Amino acid sequence: MIKEEASLSLRTPVDERPVRIVSAQQSVVSQFKSIWETRELLRHLVFSEIKIKYKASKLGVVWSMFNPALTLAIYYLVFHIIVNNGVPQFVIFLSAGLLVWNFVINSVSTSTGIVVDRAGIVKKVAFPREILAFSTIGTSLVYFGIQLGVTALYMVIVHQAPIWSMLWILPISLLALCLICGAIGLFLSAVNVYMRDTRHFVDVFLMLWFWLTPIVYSYQHTVATKLHSHVLLGIHLNDIFFINPVTPIVMTFQKVLYAHAYVRATTPDHSILNMLPNWSEGSYVTMNLILVGVGAAALLVALKIFGRLEGNFAEEL
Repeated sequence: MIKEEASLSLRTPVDERPVRIVSAQQSVVSQFKSIWETRELLRHLVFSEIKIKYKASKLGVVWSMFNPALTLAIYYLVFHIIVNNGVPQFVIFLSAGLLVWNFVINSVSTSTGIVVDRAGIVKKVAFPREILAFSTIGTSLVYFGIQLGVTALYMVIVHQAPIWSMLWILPISLLALCLICGAIGLFLSAVNVYMRDTRHFVDVFLMLWFWLTPIVYSYQHTVATKLHSHVLLGIHLNDIFFINPVTPIVMTFQKVLYAHAYVRATTPDHSILNMLPNWSEGSYVTMNLILVGVGAAALLVALKIFGRLEGNFAEEL
């Protein structure tokens, strides 16, 4: 009798173990269909996130304008007055890169923890979980539009005009950015459910990623000039920067908004600074279209991985 009870006690925990589910049946097409059918929920999540952030605030979303405006003012003070790095209108050059980078950090960092942060609705409500990560892209687009407005206003104040004939490239570049960040965010949001250290790793990696992107320094003047002569495995070190998919996007925004490939330094020597590659308009278009293709392919892979992992979300949360 005692042996039978002991054997039952040993078997019971095994019998009660939760079943691990791997969702392999849902195709990417059906995932897109589910997302499209719940697009109203996606829109609600985007704007609810903004409302929650500025809840009980008198100025509301206007606060989103103060941050980029103050950032531009600080950079103007530091680089134009205190340090005087010699680059004319360097604040606009810097702002063009920060527009892209702020989108990256807002979307990737937020989407990494979005499934865990919304555990309550994930466990109780049936809906395509993918839209949680996609909602961060929508929110980041809203903030991007506000920051772009601040940059445009500053450009009007300092009488800096963009390259009007190339403005149409920016939507292509922004589409590539959305696809790439959407793929990264979707993948990380699923992984973070199982490995909670992912969010902390991402924060550290984003800091490293920022300094590997030509934002506070010029790719052409700093990277290409100093690293072109160094070769690793038959590859020039400056070309390795293009493994980073954000680099071409940042350079596109800098090219269109800053508009000057060559500038005369404001330092006493008045030297000529080569700020941007002297590429043709077609080169920028081709580069961004390639990134759109890469981003679309990465998003499909991320959707497939997310679909495989989401079966156990409720149990892990």
